[in-house]
Amino acid sequence: MYPHERSLVKRLEKRPFALLGVNSDTDLEATRRAIEKNGINWRSWWDGGGVGGPIATRWKITRWPTVYVIDAQGVIRFQDVRGPELDRAVDTLLAEIESAR
Repeated sequence: MYPHERSLVKRLEKRPFALLGVNSDTDLEATRRAIEKNGINWRSWWDGGGVGGPIATRWKITRWPTVYVIDAQGVIRFQDVRGPELDRAVDTLLAEIESAR
């Protein structure tokens, strides 16, 4: 999953797009090592350790990873899409933004 996400961030670096991550590892140092090891090039937060952190609780996350694609108005438009399906979802929303200009 990480290689695709890295390429998505790179491909869309000049576009109105942001990839955000929330990590539920129990150990902050393990999270830092994983970010470094996997070359995560997007903002990522540690959710306090464990699956019941404040972010996961507020967003009602029940499985990992969970992927939300949120539009420019803050509405979740796609959930749990990956690979080419994620690309299509993001490209669809970017096209909507560009056509509204």
